[in-house]
Amino acid sequence: MARRRPRIAVYKFASCDGCQLSILDLEDELLSIGERFEIAYFMEATRAVVRGPYDIGLVEGSITTPHDAELIKEIRKNCRVLITIGACATAGGIQALRNWKGSAEFMKYVYASPEYIETLDKSTPISDHVQVDFELRGCPINKYQLLEVMAAYLAGRAPSIPNHSVCVECKLRGTACIMVSRGIPCLGPVTQAGCGAICPAYGRGCYGCYGPKESLNSKSLMRRFIEIGRSREDAVMLFRLFNAWAPGFREVEAEA
Repeated sequence: MARRRPRIAVYKFASCDGCQLSILDLEDELLSIGERFEIAYFMEATRAVVRGPYDIGLVEGSITTPHDAELIKEIRKNCRVLITIGACATAGGIQALRNWKGSAEFMKYVYASPEYIETLDKSTPISDHVQVDFELRGCPINKYQLLEVMAAYLAGRAPSIPNHSVCVECKLRGTACIMVSRGIPCLGPVTQAGCGAICPAYGRGCYGCYGPKESLNSKSLMRRFIEIGRSREDAVMLFRLFNAWAPGFREVEAEA
């Protein structure tokens, strides 16, 4: 008797769809994935739906509405393993910038009748609402890291995802530190690796797309930004990007 393939469901909340597109960008690997997994629910790719429960739930996007807050609880019940993918799902995303002001202030400028909009005051990661089994960082995610997570599931082991900083990736590709050599602010020292240090290789500071690394010191790095010529306000704003609400990045507010 053939063994049943694990069923995967892919869900979207408030996000740009970039992480789901990264899944579809696994062009050469999609056939192999289809042989080992059953894509049971993935509205970005197909209208065909296989009813749950599911073995793996991949969730993109942050929670921004009361409806979303209830829906993610139902999804959690329907998935044996829940994996969040991308900065929105793991840290609230770029939309979490509203968390410092409150949604009401923004809605009155965007919507003609904001009283009809039902939303939460904050954009929050999935883990603020339900238990998450694994978080895959990135804006968007690294598709090969996703392959590693899926392979680890099949093998019954923990995924091997790097937890060192982007600075290590700069050293591996032979890129000189742009903050030391050129005085360009860079979040590389406090950001988890995953991108291959693309931005520093092209003379731009790291934007922190993969979120805070383990054992970081963001406040110290912010003070370094001030030393090399940034204002205190600008130094804080360098952390207000894709992972602004992530613990380790949002705390620099205390220094402002």
